[in-house]
Amino acid sequence: MKLIKLIFTKFFWINIVLAMLFISAGIWITFTALDSYTKHGETITVPDLRGLTLKQVKIYLNKKQLEYAVIDSAFTVDEPPTTVLDQDPKAASKVKENRKIYLTINATQPPKVKMPDLIDKSLRQASIELESWSLKVGELSYKPDLAQNAVLDQLYNDSTIAPGALLPKGSVVDLVLGDGFGNTTIEVPNLSGLTLEEAKWSLIASSLNLGAVVYDETVEDSTEAVIYSQIPEFVEENPRTLNMGESIDVFLTKELPESVQGHIDTTDNEAIIDEFIEDAD
Repeated sequence: MKLIKLIFTKFFWINIVLAMLFISAGIWITFTALDSYTKHGETITVPDLRGLTLKQVKIYLNKKQLEYAVIDSAFTVDEPPTTVLDQDPKAASKVKENRKIYLTINATQPPKVKMPDLIDKSLRQASIELESWSLKVGELSYKPDLAQNAVLDQLYNDSTIAPGALLPKGSVVDLVLGDGFGNTTIEVPNLSGLTLEEAKWSLIASSLNLGAVVYDETVEDSTEAVIYSQIPEFVEENPRTLNMGESIDVFLTKELPESVQGHIDTTDNEAIIDEFIEDAD
């Protein structure tokens, strides 16, 4: 009876209302503090860090209120040491402030690879074998020998390098080749319209070297640039010749001028490159 009477008293309901207000205030304060702590709804877009060095990453992420940790390393010849190769989370992901970005960077020291035995192999075979070992063809030089374009010596830093010797991945190996007893002149190929990589293969197939490489102001990505001029020039009517091992300088642009486009015919170059690769297989 006393409990029933208490329920209908003013004192009971005042306490119920005060308790509800207290509980509601507590819940509101708790969620407000939690939102403030976690910055609910606020995210940071992860930037693309690939291609940046660790020094650049540190400065950049400090401004973004993000952190980083290096968890792995790999090696690629085309990037400087400590360059970021991969990241997790990926670029454009949404994360909270102070989130760590985990990085894979380019190693400071390249791994070692074995020097193959190229002696007596053709230039075509030697070039592709070096490529398979992540080594690069360097300067080509010629000396009198019956076997034209056969490898007579393999050089690293101007000294003979023995088969099986360890070299840093990406090293440049120079080749000494036979000239075929006086058959030492080559017609200047037409490199117009080729990328730098295509031109390298064309020159190797022609027993010539790549000289100076000059990009104009339109080039932002070297892999998309094409050759619009060369020295010595290609002259179709009266072909010029070079001695085996001589160099051709190339000039590259993003888009070929109209005056050049109509004079491009790289059919011969494509055939030479295809034959070069087929013969090496």
